Amino acid sequence: MSKIIEYADASPRVRAVYDDIMATRKTDWVNNFWKVLANDPATLERIWSNVKQVMGPGSLDPLTKELVYVAVSVTNNCRYCIASHSASARNKGMTDEQFAELMAVVGLANETNRLVNGYDVPVDARFTEISPQGK
Repeated sequence: MSKIIEYADASPRVRAVYDDIMATRKTDWVNNFWKVLANDPATLERIWSNVKQVMGPGSLDPLTKELVYVAVSVTNNCRYCIASHSASARNKGMTDEQFAELMAVVGLANETNRLVNGYDVPVDARFTEISPQGK
């Protein structure tokens, strides 16, 4: 397990990121993910910048972004991310029913993806005729 860098033990560079995390999230604490990344301040700064950009305002609403994050975390077996983003999704309004439905979709997608890969199913031409932008 990597060392956890607490605020009191952090360098000024790391404290600046911690302060931004707390201000952005309107909270008085920094979770362990960031405290471990603080062992490499450049990575801490880069990942925090990416998180602010990707998870910030955009075309997808905040709950949808969290649900996608939970789904990918389940697929990648990231226990920490499942807990963190499930809590965030609940704070953004996710219900028990939505969580259950999300897990059903994740399970189905993983099963059918493996079947497609195992059978090496060719992609239908019709699926590739339309770009992801709908043009």
